[in-house]
Amino acid sequence: MIPGGGQPNMQQLLQQAQKMQQDLAAAQQELADTDVEGSAGGGLVKATVSGSGELKGLAIDPKAVDPEDTETLADLVLAAVRDANATAQELQQQKLGPLAQGLGGMPGLPF
Repeated sequence: MIPGGGQPNMQQLLQQAQKMQQDLAAAQQELADTDVEGSAGGGLVKATVSGSGELKGLAIDPKAVDPEDTETLADLVLAAVRDANATAQELQQQKLGPLAQGLGGMPGLPF
């Protein structure tokens, strides 16, 4: 039998929830501060995004620029950005996945 009439210790649960929220906020900040890179065309186009998915930079090798074929360049840019975003999402899963799962079990929290 649980001491205190079978009720869980609410203070302890609240402290645990606060700690998990702080850990989640810290992980989100770490993601925002981490840059990841994606590339396409064998490195002719490189995109840099934050771990939270914000496009931060785009580098295009002059060899990729053909004024007669801007469509290929556009495709390379899209592919590089998608590649960088996929890496950012993997990083998000690594950092936030375990924390979000832990918070999901807490009643009253929007996860």
